[in-house]
This record gives sequence, C-alpha cells and structure tokens, in this order.
Amino acid sequence: MHRSGFRYRKLAALLPLGTVALSASAQAAFQHAGLGQEKDSTWHFQHENVLGTSLDINLRAANAAEAHRAEEAILAAIDHDNAVLSTWRADSEASRWATTKLAWVPVSAELFEVLAAYDQWRDKTHGALDPSVEAATRLWKTASAEGRVPTQQEIAVAVEAMQQPHWKLDATHRRAMRLSDVPLAFASFTKSYISSRAADAALKAGATGVMLNVGGDVIVRGDLTQMVSLADPQAHAENDAAMGHVVVRDRAVATSGSYRRGFELAGAVKTASPQYSHLIDPRTAQPASHVLSSTVIAKDAVTAGALATAFSVLPVEQSRELAATMPGVQYLVVLANGEQVRSANWPQSSGFKLASYVPSAADGAWNPAFELHIDLQLPRIEDARYRRPYVAVWVEDSDHFPVRTLALWFQNPRWLPELKQWYRDDQLRTLTEGTDISRTVSSATRPPGSYALKWDGKDNAGKPVKAGKYTICIEASREHGGYDIQRHELDVNGSAQQASLPSAKELGTTTLDYRKR
Repeated sequence: MHRSGFRYRKLAALLPLGTVALSASAQAAFQHAGLGQEKDSTWHFQHENVLGTSLDINLRAANAAEAHRAEEAILAAIDHDNAVLSTWRADSEASRWATTKLAWVPVSAELFEVLAAYDQWRDKTHGALDPSVEAATRLWKTASAEGRVPTQQEIAVAVEAMQQPHWKLDATHRRAMRLSDVPLAFASFTKSYISSRAADAALKAGATGVMLNVGGDVIVRGDLTQMVSLADPQAHAENDAAMGHVVVRDRAVATSGSYRRGFELAGAVKTASPQYSHLIDPRTAQPASHVLSSTVIAKDAVTAGALATAFSVLPVEQSRELAATMPGVQYLVVLANGEQVRSANWPQSSGFKLASYVPSAADGAWNPAFELHIDLQLPRIEDARYRRPYVAVWVEDSDHFPVRTLALWFQNPRWLPELKQWYRDDQLRTLTEGTDISRTVSSATRPPGSYALKWDGKDNAGKPVKAGKYTICIEASREHGGYDIQRHELDVNGSAQQASLPSAKELGTTTLDYRKR
C-alpha cells in the first residue's frame, strides 16, 4: 500500500474533528469539564491513502517511543487486514476467493468473520445490507456515464442477481464456497471492522488510549475522550457550521449518507448535490434518496458502521425497530426534507455552539442577500515525502487589514509562521484588536481534493462589513514542498461577479463566485 503522512508531537488537549472549530468559550468549557485531561500525553499522526481515504490518529502514551510503536501497530494491522479483505485489490484473499465457484475453499479467520457478519446483517436489515449491491452500483455507473438511467429490464436483472445466495460457510472447517458470479464489494462495516482491530493493536502495543478517524468514521478506546463534530448534510462549504457535537469515550461513531457522493448523468448540469445517491437499496437496485445522512454511536465499530449504512437505506420506521433491538445504540437520521430523527437516548446538546448573527441592513453594509463562494483545489503531488500543506484563506479590506479568516488548516502551531503573509497580517490584527482567533477558525489539514468555503460578509467578530473592495487571499505552505499565495480583489457591491485564479504548485485553480444566496 502506498501511504504518505506526517506527524507532530504533543497535543495539549484533544482537538475537535470535522471541518468546524469550536469557539474560544466552547473550548474553555470543554477543558474545564476535564475532557482530554487524562494522564500521559496525547500524540497525533496523519496518513493518506489508507483504506482509500485519510487516517487521523490520537494516541495517549507515556512518551514518543511508545506512541510511535502504537502508530506502527495500527498501520501494520490495517495493511494486514486490507490485504485480506479488500475487494478493490485483485491480489487480496477476498478477491482471489471471489473468483472461485462451487468449491470449498479454506479461508482466513478474518475473511470468514466478515462473511459471517454479512450473513447476520443481511438478515437483521431484511436485505438492506448486502455486498452484492456492487452489481447495481456498476449498472448505475455504466448508465450514468452514457447519460441515462438504467432501464426497467436492467434493474430487474440486477435485482434477481443480487437476491440469490452468493456463498455458504462451513464453520467447522473454516471454509467458504462461492455460489454465484455476482460482483461483491465489502464496504459498509468492513472499514469499521478493520479500524476496530487496528485500535486493539494500538492498545496492545502500549498506548493507553486511542482515537482513529478513518475517512470520518471514529473509534475511541481506552483512556481517552474525544469530541466529534457532525457535518451538516445540507451544508456544502468547509466553514459551514457543524450540525452538532458529541463527546464520546469507548465508543464508535459512523456516518453514512447520500449528500456528497453519487451518480451524475453525463452531460447534465453540475449541482451541489449528486443527482442520484451512491447508496443503493439491494432489494430494488434503486438509489436511496429519502435520507441525507445517518450517524450511529455504538459500543462496537462494526455495529455503528453497519447501522449507519442500513439506516440510510431502510425506511425510518424500520430503522427505529431495528435500533430498538440493540440496547445502547444511538442514532441521528437527517431526512431529505431536513427533518432530524433522533433516538430517545441521543446525547443531549453539549452546549458547544457557534455564535450566530443576523446580517445588518444598515446603509452601506454588505448586502445580506449575497455571499461569496470560494472553490479551491489542493492538487495531488507525486512525491514520496508528500505532506499536506498548511493553508490559510482570509479577506483583507481596502487598507489590506485582515477582516476575516475563513479557513486555517494546520497541525502544529509551531509551523504557523510558515504561512508568512497570513501570520504577519494576523499578528497585526491581534495587536490592534487584542484577540486570538486562531483557535476558533483552525482545523486539521486537508488531503488533496476540492474544497468549498463561504464568506457571509461578516468580520471575525461576526459583524457585517461595509460594501466595497476586498481582497481574497489564499496561502499554502508545505513541509519539504513549496509555497504559493493567491490574491484577488473583488468589489462586493451587490452585483454578481465571478473570477478564476490560476493554479500553482501547491494550489490548484480557485474560483470565486459572489452571488445571491
């Protein structure tokens, strides 16, 4: 597995996950509550291209050596299980077994356990969780690439293929027989299964506490408490407010949903949300679109991962009934119309809320009917020493005074001065205003990809700015890499306008769109 990453040493306190940082008062309350204050030190690591996504690790350990041993144990466990269970690797045990048919094949304990778990979850969810859904996924991918939806005949053929048995197991001899040629994809809870075993490996290697965030699914074990930010499925910008926060200890949090990934018909006009969800009901071969997101908190990661996927496919009432059979499970389902369905035992609001402000209608103020959308690209760079860049996005007024920092993505505060212009501007702002905003706007670095930000016309204090000329600044600095800064002046006067900033080594093309909300 090709993997890249970087690390920094101590964390003074556990940082919130997700794209939204807490206000200073919320952080103070979090620390005052004693969360993140366990003994030992917390160490943080990041890696890319792990199980097809990014991996964030928090470890509690007595010293750096123990933390690094636990980190290596996590990576080794993930590599081992991925080589067994990945259905996207032709050389994995699962892929090799899938090519056999009508023959008993001895399999590893891990593969047998996952196959047995799929049998159990297929029964529990009345067929809503089935790895053969890959047949329908491939059908939708092919049809959408042709600019169409699948025909009724194609749907019927896929449903018939998925509903047949695909294997049978012999527990006595730990072997499995493949019964069909229908393609399989071990998704849903398989990532959770691997992550759970990796967390166990970290504790066995000497860590006293571990948090793994694998592509947004979180596992917390041992002597460690973590606050997790829940992304709002109806928000599309990185700096949109989180839907809420939960504080977990010795729990797993998994989220699934239809709001970011899906199928677009070739030639169709691009929209903020995909036309068709990537989550497909194996019983109908149709995309499940009635749920935007499902978040589940459970004692074990497999349950959280399986239910998060199932709740995004099942009707809400069936989800309620299934959850009622599993004591301790907590869930939050956001429906397509924005309605939130919560379990009775869903954690009460922690009180960590971001301040909200009503735009001013005063003469000369920013037109509250408008906002600025910023779409920026972080290019993938083929470099064995690749490190995620530190990125700052901020707004300067006509006097080049920084009025709003929209994003600050970094890990180690020690290296913030490498964002030379933002740091210099913010030092000036701090001297003038007497406030430190870095903690309230910062969050973890981002992997290569596309990111959206919004500016609502408010300054760092949440007050509407005046209409007029402002400069959008985007700065990126990467360890063992390069440095880029982009600037563009806009006249935000209530007239729609767009601009495109050219790409550079550390920053791809950036588009600015000042438009009505």
